[in-house]
Amino acid sequence: MDDSREFLYPTKWLSKASAGERVTCELRMRIISGRIESGTILSENKLAADFAVSRSPIREALKILASENIIRLERMGAVVIGLSEKEIEEIYDVRLLIESFVFERLVRMDTNHLVRELSKILEMMKVAIKYNDADEFSYQDVLFHETIIRADNHSYILMIWSNLKPVMESLILISMRMRFKEKYEDFTRIVKNHELYIEAIKTKDRDLMIKTFHENFDDVQGKVEDLWMSQQMLTKGVVQQDD
Repeated sequence: MDDSREFLYPTKWLSKASAGERVTCELRMRIISGRIESGTILSENKLAADFAVSRSPIREALKILASENIIRLERMGAVVIGLSEKEIEEIYDVRLLIESFVFERLVRMDTNHLVRELSKILEMMKVAIKYNDADEFSYQDVLFHETIIRADNHSYILMIWSNLKPVMESLILISMRMRFKEKYEDFTRIVKNHELYIEAIKTKDRDLMIKTFHENFDDVQGKVEDLWMSQQMLTKGVVQQDD
């Protein structure tokens, strides 16, 4: 493990976090970013010394990361598993399924308040771009999509999202930091795409939402229509039951 005290996870995101939560977030970032490689043995004692905490927060962190399947618990520590490309793809599959399902429910709801909230968040994203703040942009980007998901007030969807969010947050943060350094011009497209999200929700335009999914989930474009159709069929079944 790198002994550097430099934290990869933004400390400003953790103002009310416990010691265990802070360690969890930082270890997750180091593993997903590759700073800690697959196969690395993590010692409770060594981690406690590195993070200047007792072993209790370390144990808490290791249990959470084991539940996310990125480490395997061992006696007095753990072994790093990491995330495969297939697992990352599956994470985005689930996110797309959630967002497409939620949109199908939003078309039957009053979304005026949601549109206003999303517009405010998008303005904060633009400010982050202006000041070249990848961390703030990532925070607002996650908040943008979480606000859409929470608008549906579906308890089990929220439970799935809550389980998915920590790893998704790290993946987005790593991606955005890289884009700010290497592909800054891409943020014009990203902002435009979020504007399309808002317009699709405001007008309840399914075709426009499919277009935004293609733009936003560019790594899984070939699956967009299949995943979208599966959610439409599921939603139709729910509507028929309600009728």
